[in-house]
Amino acid sequence: MSRPSASRRTAVVWEVLRGALDQRVKASGKETLEVLDTGGGTGNFAVPVAELGHRVTVVDPSPNALFGLERRAAEAGVEGRVSGVQGDAHGLFDVVERGGYDVVLCHGVLEYVDDPAEGLGNVVAALRPEGGTLSLLAAGLGGAVMGRALAGHFTEARHALTGPDGRWGEGDPMPRRFTPEQLTALVDDTGLAVTALHGVRVFADLVPGALVDTEPDAEAALVRLESAASELPAFQAVASQLHVLAEARYHER
Repeated sequence: MSRPSASRRTAVVWEVLRGALDQRVKASGKETLEVLDTGGGTGNFAVPVAELGHRVTVVDPSPNALFGLERRAAEAGVEGRVSGVQGDAHGLFDVVERGGYDVVLCHGVLEYVDDPAEGLGNVVAALRPEGGTLSLLAAGLGGAVMGRALAGHFTEARHALTGPDGRWGEGDPMPRRFTPEQLTALVDDTGLAVTALHGVRVFADLVPGALVDTEPDAEAALVRLESAASELPAFQAVASQLHVLAEARYHER
């Protein structure tokens, strides 16, 4: 059983997601879940989820990414449980079924859509009406401010801190970043109940890679540190990414 690559940057998300999948299996009574991965690219999360025995549909606008997904799924022996379709959050239901999924992953999507509220609303509408789980991962404002400041770019850090979209300047490749409060408010507005918030890559983007790669057991120790810090609000506020886990409320039918 593999887990997402670049483990020190994704370990917190993967452990939370794996636990959420187990809980959804118990809640639904189904051993095999239908999972939708919006913006799933080459399958960094989709393939490990499929290795757990679930069926995963990946929606991504890039044909090249979907080709990479097909190759990765084949190499892992899960090509029968992973399918890729070209599309995006705006036109999601042109390519997938509304209300057809037990779990939806929305990782690295809201930063790029024109209207985050609309995009997230579409993603949430893909969950089954009787209940489902959302895994939402988005860029964090605090991590960008800290990163620019520690690099000596103080004016850029201030621009990110005070700007409406959390961008540090015209050359910033990230269109938008979120605070923990902004991201959880977007989820609340969809009607889902936030069950967990984690800060991701609190330290991983700041620690020199050479130090982690050369010191014995440094990577494992860093992963443990990231996990310990991820649930603490003070560290969530300076994380490079924010991960929200939410549950659709059950409705009487």
